[in-house]
Amino acid sequence: MTGISADQAAQLKIVEQRLLWLSHWMIHNANHIRPKVDGIKIGGHQASSASMVSILTALYFSALRPEDRVAVKPHASPVFHAMHYLYGNVSREKMQNFRGYGGVQSYPSRTKDGDDVDFSTGSVGLGVAVTAFASLIQDYVRAKDWGRDAPQGRMIALMGDAELDEGNIHECLQEGWKHDLRNCWWVVDYNRQSLDGVVHEGLWSRIEGLFTAFGWDVVRLKHGVLQRSAFAEPGGENLRDWIDRCPNELYSALTFQGGAVWRARLTEDLGDQGDVSALIDRRNDDELAALMENLGGNCVETLADAFAAVDHDRPTCFLAYTVKGWGTPIAGHKDNHGGLMTKAQMADWQTRMGVAAGEEWEPFAAVQDAKALQSFLRQVPFFAAGPRRLHDAALPVPAIAISSEREISTQMAFGKILDDLARGDSSLAQRIVTTSPDVTGTTGLGPWVNRRGLFARAARSDTFRERKIASTAKWDAAPSGQHIELGIAEMNLFLLLGAAGLSHSLFGKRLIPVGTVYDPFVCRGLDALNYACYQDARFLIAGTPSGVTLAPEGGAHQSISTPLIGMAQDGLAAFEPGFVDELAVIMEWAFDYLQRDGEGDPDERTWLRDETGGSVYLRLSTNPLEQPGRRHDDAFRRGAVDGAYWLRPPGPNCDVVIAYQGVVAPEAIAAAGAIAEARRDVGVLAVTSADRLHAGWNAAQRARARGNMSALSQVERLLQPLPRDCHLVTVIDGHPATLSWLGGVAGHRTLPLGVEHFGQTGTIGDLYRHFGIDRRAIAERALALTAGRPIATVWA
Repeated sequence: MTGISADQAAQLKIVEQRLLWLSHWMIHNANHIRPKVDGIKIGGHQASSASMVSILTALYFSALRPEDRVAVKPHASPVFHAMHYLYGNVSREKMQNFRGYGGVQSYPSRTKDGDDVDFSTGSVGLGVAVTAFASLIQDYVRAKDWGRDAPQGRMIALMGDAELDEGNIHECLQEGWKHDLRNCWWVVDYNRQSLDGVVHEGLWSRIEGLFTAFGWDVVRLKHGVLQRSAFAEPGGENLRDWIDRCPNELYSALTFQGGAVWRARLTEDLGDQGDVSALIDRRNDDELAALMENLGGNCVETLADAFAAVDHDRPTCFLAYTVKGWGTPIAGHKDNHGGLMTKAQMADWQTRMGVAAGEEWEPFAAVQDAKALQSFLRQVPFFAAGPRRLHDAALPVPAIAISSEREISTQMAFGKILDDLARGDSSLAQRIVTTSPDVTGTTGLGPWVNRRGLFARAARSDTFRERKIASTAKWDAAPSGQHIELGIAEMNLFLLLGAAGLSHSLFGKRLIPVGTVYDPFVCRGLDALNYACYQDARFLIAGTPSGVTLAPEGGAHQSISTPLIGMAQDGLAAFEPGFVDELAVIMEWAFDYLQRDGEGDPDERTWLRDETGGSVYLRLSTNPLEQPGRRHDDAFRRGAVDGAYWLRPPGPNCDVVIAYQGVVAPEAIAAAGAIAEARRDVGVLAVTSADRLHAGWNAAQRARARGNMSALSQVERLLQPLPRDCHLVTVIDGHPATLSWLGGVAGHRTLPLGVEHFGQTGTIGDLYRHFGIDRRAIAERALALTAGRPIATVWA
């Protein structure tokens, strides 16, 4: 094993103790010193930070290079912030306001923290799996002619052992095996304690078996330098055998109780055995406690040596045995996950740590040779490069158009638009990377893949094509391919999109990630979707097919809540176009929107923060609709992007407006025609994005509250001409709440129609009638609403 020098080991130990103190003092300050406002515990996970402090020290101050990227265990956030505070990258004010407004975040955040966070963490397990997909994206980028100069580093996850309970990690391991994962390290903080208890005995063997089965190297770090030295003494093998057989709960309890109890238990179990008794007696109680707590994951020298010894690119799992709460008065206690040191415990510990009163926030307090430490810090490779956020120029977006001369579905048009891009050689097309969880051919991506191919690090031919067996799929795999094939795991889909959507920042090469998924199964990957958006990753996701319009498939495949998810998800602009010319306009806008990274005031035309950009969600359908003909005017194009436009403008005496979103367009249009003679000046409002309409309305209201009384949103401009007693009927193949809020814009009485319950099999007509979103039902409800009669009399 390649060893670090004695001087390096000494400096790492000093850094470790500094991080241990600063992280714990930050938490203590937030909970016991800073004035409280809400009367609740602020928390901060002192014990979980302590068990990780040696790992972060050895990794960041010895093993890492600037091109490496790390997802830090959420509960080790205080150590991460302390590390950057030590370097002067975070102000004392932010540290003092930990978990407070404007302070460093509870969990590392790319978007909320000022220090150099590579991957946001917080939703347990997601920060782990994204590193594997980031490694895959790194290989993808470097395989391309335009990406060969991209940096190549290790993608590293620091995780707690309890995070292995998360199913997405297991799904990720299988996907990594399929794609020949490399340059990926996962370091498991094996402290054997979680929030509710102690892990089952022998979990380590299951962990090793799991990783080995998927082709990972496993490095078990159980014993630190002190323990290995003791094992070499006479009687040491007996001690080693006792440690290896000791149950997790007992080891934790003895750790909490300290050296005298350790001595009594070891003497009782091992008896008077001469050599082993002498080994124990040579150490006082403090020394014995330090020996027994010197597990591999709490020993910076052991960790640094292990990291330095890896000289290959195979995925590697380091199983680092640690003590939860290591080095503190609460070490080993079963309740320490959310526990805090008391004021008395902290005062005693401060004395033991050698930190003088008044110097608690001093970065180099208790350091005997501060100059030597500062010299060491200046030479640490990882920090030498400074901030590591990279950038790439925005790609020009070619004009996108599609023929709307025939019946066509939005899903088919989506595939046709991508196929048209695939035929060309624009810089945008070169950077598009597509992916789908085993539904590539059924969600419209097939033509794109036929032209652009599957991605693989090593070329792989299509056997069916070689044997001249007819197939619509011609999917050869090669490094030049632009589609990443995934298995049926929607969490993996959104984690991959999240990693690809950060490529410009991680690797300095912009990608345009496009994913597809069956719309109801957006919900399967919702946690990862939210996580990707929280990272500010940029991607386009098409949920298709959607709604009860997917009639024969039944309720298990029919989405209801996804329009509301699109509205509620921050960082995601959601659209549901009904016609393909709308889709073309939206996609051209979206490819530019994904690349925006500006700041500034809201656009006074929409009151949306479009300068900042974000990701885009398209809710599409397989139902081919008759198209409305050629439309190219600016009002239409702007309306499609801003969220709505008048398909049939209302007259001055309008009695009723039918507002629809998505595939129900023909039903709404036909219903408006059916009541045109009975009701005056009927209008039809085509809503392409309830999300953007609603967001713009809220933003304009906030602007008016701040004194800008001229602020007017898109939806307010559209509804402003309507008479006060006009009625709105809204309809969507989805939850009716998606559009029901329209009545609140100007106070119009509104009847929302949609789908609230699980569907069933049948024809589209059957299900539309069943849920009351067919043209006849829409017309009858509109007539009843405007007549003031009970709806039941019309249905009768």
